[in-house]
Amino acid sequence: MRRHILILLAGLCVPLAAAARSRLPTAPKHSVEDRYWGVTVHDDYRWLENWDAPAVHAWSDSENAVTRAFLDSLPMHRAVLRRVEALTKSPSPSWQELKFARGTWFGIKNQPPKQQPLLVRLRSLDDLRTEHVILDPNVLDPSGSTTIDFFEPSHDGSRVAVSLSKGGTESGTVYVYDARTGKRLADEVPAVNGGTAGGSLAWNADGTGFWRTRYPAPGERPAKDLPFYQQVYFHRLGTPATSDIYVVGREFPKIAEIRLVSSDDGKWLLADVLNGDGGDHAMYLAPADRAAAGGGFRRLSSFEDRIVYARFGPGVLYLLSRKDAPSGKVLKVSLQEPSLARATVIIPPGDGAIEWFTPSKDKLYVEEIIGGPSRVRLFDADGKPLGTVPVPSSTTVGAIVTGAQRDVAVQITSYTDPGRWMVYRPSPATFTSTKLVTHSPARFDDIEVKNATVVSKDGTKIPLTILVPKRAKLDGRTPTVLTGYGGYGISQRPGFNPTRRVWFDQGGILAIAHTRGGGEFGDAWHLAGNLTHKQNVFDDFAACAQYLVDHRYASPRTLACQGGSNGGLLMGAMITQHPEQFRAIVSSVGIYDMLRVELSPNGLFNVTEFGTVKDRAQFNALYAYSPYHHVTGGARYPAVLFTTGGNDPRVDPMNSRKMTARLQAASASGNPILLRTDAKTGHGVGSPLSARNALSADIYSFLFSQLGVRYHEPPTRKPALKQRPEVSAGP
Repeated sequence: MRRHILILLAGLCVPLAAAARSRLPTAPKHSVEDRYWGVTVHDDYRWLENWDAPAVHAWSDSENAVTRAFLDSLPMHRAVLRRVEALTKSPSPSWQELKFARGTWFGIKNQPPKQQPLLVRLRSLDDLRTEHVILDPNVLDPSGSTTIDFFEPSHDGSRVAVSLSKGGTESGTVYVYDARTGKRLADEVPAVNGGTAGGSLAWNADGTGFWRTRYPAPGERPAKDLPFYQQVYFHRLGTPATSDIYVVGREFPKIAEIRLVSSDDGKWLLADVLNGDGGDHAMYLAPADRAAAGGGFRRLSSFEDRIVYARFGPGVLYLLSRKDAPSGKVLKVSLQEPSLARATVIIPPGDGAIEWFTPSKDKLYVEEIIGGPSRVRLFDADGKPLGTVPVPSSTTVGAIVTGAQRDVAVQITSYTDPGRWMVYRPSPATFTSTKLVTHSPARFDDIEVKNATVVSKDGTKIPLTILVPKRAKLDGRTPTVLTGYGGYGISQRPGFNPTRRVWFDQGGILAIAHTRGGGEFGDAWHLAGNLTHKQNVFDDFAACAQYLVDHRYASPRTLACQGGSNGGLLMGAMITQHPEQFRAIVSSVGIYDMLRVELSPNGLFNVTEFGTVKDRAQFNALYAYSPYHHVTGGARYPAVLFTTGGNDPRVDPMNSRKMTARLQAASASGNPILLRTDAKTGHGVGSPLSARNALSADIYSFLFSQLGVRYHEPPTRKPALKQRPEVSAGP
């Protein structure tokens, strides 16, 4: 393949950068002082926190205008947008979140070029003619701003409850639909889902009602407390939501996040209560008949017990424990005497980190991670090993769902193959493709996946995945993007993104850093990168960047990095701690002011992950790396594109506004510092397809312009349409 990369003279980008900088609106400084533990902290841009102020709107609009003018003037922008749209609007659908109830499959179907995914039901995963649409948000709201937050079918599959929200707010109201006809029932249950604690729902056995999470109603608490204090209520179908019965939650923490699970027979209800986002869980259990009447819950485990996951089996409850077992162990307790003291270990810790498991009628499917990819081990109901499920290497198992009899549906994806669902039958052992296979116009057969090990600052070995076009020259001149996340125990897993073809078409390299803070090696890997250990994440990422330079994948002139949300915090740290390592940085919906983030609703949920300024040691750690507070006047910063959503409920957009203003005032490099705000979206959850495409095109165009890539239209390639063959294997 001909290499279509030319490294342009630096001067080609300078006029654009200078032009953008000269038109940037000036953000006036109004200094405010705060004192923490005897330390005085100055904040010149506190006024940009107040979104209700007209001056803030005017400044933000001006920033948007400059950013839009800069991006739209790039010669490749229109072509890049066309390419992104072609890659994402393929008519081949994908299916997510399969659930099974009484002979019927339910799932979320993404059907390009529709703006939002649909809720469908199928009688068979091998016959798409059995598929019927229950709810199409694109018909409900042609603007594309309404999305499905989550859904839950009743035990008999006759009804399905759906949470819907608008504009990226994630503020979801639950409606109930007849699963056969798609007709909506009269029930309308507000305040179930939110951008802080999420939302959850579980049906009772006969489908006459459901337990659901509930945020406070206006007037019950001060307005500032409405995103907190999630509790559990029971809703009886056909009754107004105002008559729902309180069940449990008044004793839960202010930052409780509740996940509800009912047993397959509908006789038991479990409330998994998270203490914010730090990974601590408490389990509460109740007989369903008593829970429907407003009581019956008993605490099965506390936060200190380190039970982090639980699922029902026939007559038992399986628990994932990390107590004295960072890689996890599986416990089993009888529902006849449900007590943690009576739980027995049936699967001890092993070499893989257990993330979750799925019980079937007589088997237990245990999903593990070792550095990134998945492994699935199979056990009988008492923990006797039965071998492994033969999932392909270097893939992610996104879900295992029990179906009819003893079959399970397994969702798999990789860096180079789009997602598909397969069926595993344990007797005789077969692993077979279903018709739920995504056919993407993006082919990655020319991409090689390399795995490297990087030594971080303190000697810790960090996995680095590098996706390289097979004909790329490792001469240090290839445009390369490094991405990462490093928080909440969330791992960087193999996954398919068709828009990466835009980058690879131009010969670019993509690298993924598996830093501490994630869960690639279990709980210890997460804890080594949270709270006062957060700096480890930044050191790991910087070491990965240096590895790419040392091994001639890129140079500081051709290396960029990209991340979002907690990964945006990571980008902020790279801007302020290692500006010399990168030519360009893209940071989306990021957190930058670590001293004031906990004052926003979702920021308080993050205290268990990041820490709080109210604790002296944690304040010292936060202040030591807070990106906003380490922008230095006169420093030569790389080109930066900040992106945010005006309705973001997870990270207050004020972070992006303040960081942009301070960086624009400080940078002496002449490189563009741009802020892109989409007023109609949020954190990215529920964004319509057109908004996602526009953002992707802006990001790729920005990176091309800063890394000196002269864009060439890619050659036409036929999409890969062959379905995966059947695989047979023993246990």
